[in-house]
Amino acid sequence: MVDGERSKGPLDGVVIADFSRVLAGPYATMLLGDLGAEIIKVEAPVGDETRSWKPPVYGDDATYYLSINRNKRSVVLDFSDEADLDRARELVRRADVMIENHKPGSLSKFGLDYASVKQINPEIIYASITGFGTEGAGALLPGYDLMVQAMSGLMSLTGNPDGEPMRAGVAVIDVMTGLHCVIGILAALYERDRGESRGNEGQWVSVSLLASALSGMVNQTGANAIANVVPFRMGNAHPSLYPYEPLAAKDQKIVIAVGNDGQFEKFVRAIGAEWLSSDDRFKDNNGRNVNRDELKKILEEYLAVKTAREWFDVLTKVGVPAGPINTVDGGVAFAEEIGIAPKVEVSYRGEMISTIRNPVTFTRTKPTYRSGPPLLGEHSAQIKEWLDGPDIPLD
Repeated sequence: MVDGERSKGPLDGVVIADFSRVLAGPYATMLLGDLGAEIIKVEAPVGDETRSWKPPVYGDDATYYLSINRNKRSVVLDFSDEADLDRARELVRRADVMIENHKPGSLSKFGLDYASVKQINPEIIYASITGFGTEGAGALLPGYDLMVQAMSGLMSLTGNPDGEPMRAGVAVIDVMTGLHCVIGILAALYERDRGESRGNEGQWVSVSLLASALSGMVNQTGANAIANVVPFRMGNAHPSLYPYEPLAAKDQKIVIAVGNDGQFEKFVRAIGAEWLSSDDRFKDNNGRNVNRDELKKILEEYLAVKTAREWFDVLTKVGVPAGPINTVDGGVAFAEEIGIAPKVEVSYRGEMISTIRNPVTFTRTKPTYRSGPPLLGEHSAQIKEWLDGPDIPLD
């Protein structure tokens, strides 16, 4: 039995009608499913687009899809078929939450927009994920992570100063938006259910990729809003801290992340350069920022005598944040080495496959890993029979 397989998660009993696809929405519903919610993934006959986002593959299945769709049941509903459309409406009548990321306004012709769904189920929490908002000129724009990385300003911050703007190596805005969507859903469920005085009325939760990107850039967008600063690309350097970047050791670079003067003093003592902490040019963070180019040369001379792994062992023992630059497999292996256990096995096509564990831990209501990613329409017969029958809990 995998950890949490038979426990009831904190969202046990919550039914979520998942009309989303690609990344932000499915990532959000997978996290909610891990927490115990019943996720019914509604797919068009062609299926979620990420089923065909290959390579890489596991067998003939896209690992992209497999990575964000465990703990769900897939039902194919063709909205051009009146019986299936009736089933979709029945599903939202029975659900606690509906989540969708369709083009704003496109679900109204099917009676699945918020105004229509609210008439069917006044208690529902209706969550929408868009690229650029639900109304106004932004509602007409297609929302893809790369577009929003570009248009939000994130790409202008990513890459070397003398190079071209770069996208992050992961669709970070989709992921942030999925997390913000989960937060909104949980808050709305709490507000709806915490007392009779609230009337058990649901509400519409909406989050956009652009708003999530601007919020997620925190200090950079904050600097612009507060002080009218326009941040720029600095490669791996930090705009406010130094040393806070990769520095060359004997064999490769090691990230040094000094966050305050006390850590700097520990750092230079550990590498045998105690004099730097009393040098007027470097003894405080402001001075280190002003003189960062000169300081970098000095530090790399001292770091050149040991490997990155050797310095990691030395520096972490004295409380200095530092670490080698791992590949992804190295990052997973490091997590296993320090006891985080990043992977969990789930069933898929009659065998067990490894997926990345939900990062949240609880003392009682553990995340659950009940099933692997569903095949397209794997549960169609079961879900349709349930929707066509009496309103009872889904087995």
